[in-house]
Amino acid sequence: MTKHKQDLAFFVELETRVWNALMHGDTAADESLLASSFLGVYGSGFASKQEHVRQLENGPTVGSFSIEIPRLIELGPSIAVLSYRALWSRPSNGQLQYKSKMYVTSIWQKLGDVWLNVFSQDTPAQSDV
Repeated sequence: MTKHKQDLAFFVELETRVWNALMHGDTAADESLLASSFLGVYGSGFASKQEHVRQLENGPTVGSFSIEIPRLIELGPSIAVLSYRALWSRPSNGQLQYKSKMYVTSIWQKLGDVWLNVFSQDTPAQSDV
């Protein structure tokens, strides 16, 4: 395995942790993965770290997800951009859920000894699956 593929897998794993926090309603995990200066850019507007974490106050916001066709750009030894297509749905409560497709770009930065998400932007795909 080349260094690039290992790095790609590493950042996909970090991103998977964020999705898992959203899927399990785990505010502590979500909070631990985001930098204090985190900025989210979504169709609904901007979100701070506190707003990102607060969305989980009423439980999970994601029912299922998959990360597809990930791409990595290393901007330096302690900062990287991960972009991918996400296929995801809201929690189902036992019912069939409509899946949405979007493109996501996240910037991860190593702060001290920890990699944290400092920026994330979601772009809806032109057509859903």
